Amino acid sequence: MTPSSNGSAAGNSPEAPVHSPTRPVPGLRDFYEDPTVPVASGEARSLRQAQMLADALGPAGPGRPAATVLDVGCGDGSAAATAARVLKGHRIVGVDWSQDALRRAAPRLSQVVRGELTGGGLPFASGSADAVLFSEVVEHLVDPDSALDELHRVLRPGGHLMLSTPNLAAWYNRGLLLAGVQPVFSEVSLRRIHGRPGSQVVGHLRLYTARALREFVAASGFEVVTVAGAPFHGVPRPLRPLDRLACRLPSLSSILLVHARKV
Repeated sequence: MTPSSNGSAAGNSPEAPVHSPTRPVPGLRDFYEDPTVPVASGEARSLRQAQMLADALGPAGPGRPAATVLDVGCGDGSAAATAARVLKGHRIVGVDWSQDALRRAAPRLSQVVRGELTGGGLPFASGSADAVLFSEVVEHLVDPDSALDELHRVLRPGGHLMLSTPNLAAWYNRGLLLAGVQPVFSEVSLRRIHGRPGSQVVGHLRLYTARALREFVAASGFEVVTVAGAPFHGVPRPLRPLDRLACRLPSLSSILLVHARKV
């Protein structure tokens, strides 16, 4: 006989209920609604990504109307606010499914919109966006293929996709894996970190190398223009010069930045 959670006995027949732990396990939505969960790799990445997009769009002005840029998965809006300093004259719209995130983003952005990549899709017409910022989102998705299909839909022909994500093959991860240590950025639990450096759980479900990311984006109907690297603020301070140096070879960098165009 096995005691049930209310103190009574549960039978040992196959029909007897199996009781789950009394501690509730939050779903992914609950996890990402928690404002304490970190969702970005730092301002250096945001600035590099924004500069890549600014170079692609060119300045807004006479004969060159302002571009509509969707920051899909904008979170608290801090990355979009950083990008706005570089993308002057262009219109940035923050998009997130989390109402809490949008409340925090609203003071930083001129416009925020609730939208999801799944279900009914984003609340924008096909071909209505000139560019999409997709910063540190793809690694959190159960279905990244459908997500890129939706981004492809809302972009105009030739529109720009600026995607960033942690690099599974970052220079330090190669050494950690050889030593039998779980790579940085990878996670085996939503409750706590196991087997790797660091202490914060951020909910990564998928990780990419530079080669895998390039192939994935190209298979989703985009032409990859360039792959670049960015540093990660979580690298210990004595190693940060080496982390910045690794950005010269994106396949070794902490963060991967992809500029692609809709074809």
